[in-house]
Amino acid sequence: MATFLYKIGRMSFRRRHFVTLIWVALLTLAGVGAASAPAAGNSSFSIPGTEAQKAFDLLEQRFPGTSADGATARVVFKAPSGEKMTDPGNKATVQDTVKELSDGSEVVRVTDPYQAKAVSKDGTVAYAQVSYKVSGMELEDSSRDALEDSAQHARKAGLTVEIGGDALQTVPHTGTTEIIGIAVAAVVLVITFGSLIAAGLPLLTALVGVGIGVSTITALASALDLGSTTSTLAMMIGLAVGIDYALFIVSRYRAELAEGRDREEAAGRAVGTAGSAVVFAGLTVVIALVGLSVVNIPMLTKMGVAAAGTVAIAVLIALTMIPALLGYAGRRVKPAGEKGKLLGRSKKQEKPAKPNLGTRWASFVVRRPVAVLLLGVIGLGAAAVPAASLELGLPDDGSQPTSTTQRRAYDLLSEGFGPGFNGPLMVVVDAQDSDDPKAAFTQVGDEIKGLKDVVTVTPPAPNKAGDTATITVIPDSKPSSVATEDLVHSIRDKGAGIKADSDANVLVTGQTAMNIDVSEKLNDALIPYLVLVVGLAFLLLIVVFRSILVPLKAALGFLLSVMAALGAVVAVFQWGWLADLMGVEQTGPVMSMMPIFMVGVVFGLAMDYEVFLVTRMREAYVHGEKAGQAVVTGFRHGARVVTAAAVIMMAVFAGFIGSSESMVKMIGFGLAIAVFFDAFIVRMAIVPAVLALLGRKAWWLPKWLDRALPNVDVEGEGLRTDTDRGDQDRELVRA
Repeated sequence: MATFLYKIGRMSFRRRHFVTLIWVALLTLAGVGAASAPAAGNSSFSIPGTEAQKAFDLLEQRFPGTSADGATARVVFKAPSGEKMTDPGNKATVQDTVKELSDGSEVVRVTDPYQAKAVSKDGTVAYAQVSYKVSGMELEDSSRDALEDSAQHARKAGLTVEIGGDALQTVPHTGTTEIIGIAVAAVVLVITFGSLIAAGLPLLTALVGVGIGVSTITALASALDLGSTTSTLAMMIGLAVGIDYALFIVSRYRAELAEGRDREEAAGRAVGTAGSAVVFAGLTVVIALVGLSVVNIPMLTKMGVAAAGTVAIAVLIALTMIPALLGYAGRRVKPAGEKGKLLGRSKKQEKPAKPNLGTRWASFVVRRPVAVLLLGVIGLGAAAVPAASLELGLPDDGSQPTSTTQRRAYDLLSEGFGPGFNGPLMVVVDAQDSDDPKAAFTQVGDEIKGLKDVVTVTPPAPNKAGDTATITVIPDSKPSSVATEDLVHSIRDKGAGIKADSDANVLVTGQTAMNIDVSEKLNDALIPYLVLVVGLAFLLLIVVFRSILVPLKAALGFLLSVMAALGAVVAVFQWGWLADLMGVEQTGPVMSMMPIFMVGVVFGLAMDYEVFLVTRMREAYVHGEKAGQAVVTGFRHGARVVTAAAVIMMAVFAGFIGSSESMVKMIGFGLAIAVFFDAFIVRMAIVPAVLALLGRKAWWLPKWLDRALPNVDVEGEGLRTDTDRGDQDRELVRA
């Protein structure tokens, strides 16, 4: 592979006009496609195989036109102090608002609080429920605007009006967070390279790659039902890895120049060696992202595949566009060890350079491997302790900041009707095969009334055919509580007995039940996903490193860093540690998607650092250095660049902590802290300590497996000339 990529690097350097023109043309084509594509709403949301989804599908068949899975909004009214909602003036205002809400083109129906008995016992709170034809993710902006305008009109009449439900659910906007990440990345790159030109190349190519990826997603959004949420992950991951991959190529190019090679040869060797690491690092990220499809949640699958496509583009750009741009830059990109005009005079240092920080740190670790290993493992183990108390759930309006209308509506409903009113359960009774459907409906209602944690059970509401009915159940506890989850399971357990008695199927659905089913589905998929992703990457790393213990150590280190990151997420978002600093207004269960999402994304990124750092060690070992010295050599060449890459990636992810959406905030914090743990503790401390303890055994591979594996030559042995080998021999003799 090194020889093939070497040829690509030299060709891209020589034919830089052609290569650059191709990428500019692709960016233009993707941009035109995105601009001319039909506007796509947000992706439809379905969870195949869950009971809640089966109930929604059944309702669509038996209650046509009701849009069972459509968006809902609860417009909550509160009377001024000393007044009641039943006062004539307040009642007239509410009825005018209901009439105004009914005029929406996507509105199916609006309930009048006074006819539906939706007024609290003390008369101070009332609500009108608005049902829409489409889900909250597909609702038009005009419908949301009309909803908010109607509420504003009622406020002007003197009422307190707040809006809850999923009708106001929108794609979270992160504002300037991407710009902040890019700005931090630029500063880190300038410090790393000491040159604006060298620092600008990774930024430019990363933006081109993300531009092509996101524009392509936008162009295909309508045809493939991708929606605007899909581009968020693609942008986040594509930007981070795009900068990192280009950073490694440029860094190796400068190192090759420092060894006296001409620029075209240096570009070829940089792509042949560091480029090989980029290819395999990119493959691990792609495997992790595409592997999200095993969860069988269409939206998550689409997000993973789209992000994987953006990563693939980042790899191709690093292998071709970077050497092309290096050809344009010419002498403005200095060899390693030379300072550009920005940080000093453009000449080589005459005095021998002191060992860099990476060399000094690696030498210390090699001398004290047991102490460093124990300190790293104990530290991550302590950080992982809170993960034992992990509670999973999906966010509802109760997890919103108190400044939002959704949260205030949630609190008003809890105050007027009880906490369980925010998460009603819809029980669907399918009595098509029953001899006496009415008796079955009555039996289900009576059975549910006898369960613990039930406040209200509405009478069965049958369809026109009389073979299916819906029953609304109001729990006594809030939607995200363990008690409500237990109630859902209790109703389903009762349904099994009812099925045996009357041949009627009992299904529990609604937003709360859907959240519970999604959480369980994600939990069930976590182990198979880990086995698939870690297993495939383990096999890939065996090919890269030609070792059994190095990939095993990489996988175990990753698991340790992920557990520590999950512990940090629990401490901040569930326990409330440093909540004020992170802007967390409401603690609660951790988003159920978080563990599997972190495993997928962090595993791919963690393997990046593993591949880039350890391939340098492998390269030194293959070229004749002792195992301990190879660790130091790997750090001398790679530690600075890996550190810069990790800081850049942390900056990109940390920017999302500023989002007002708790889910985006949690993802940003989780990924940023996971990268910190993995890059600076696992890869920079635990990895060299383990390799120092293992010595030559780290690179052991059974002979039969060595013969069976393909030789991908990641270390670039095939590129070495007789002069290179002579120089290496002389260095070993001096050592």
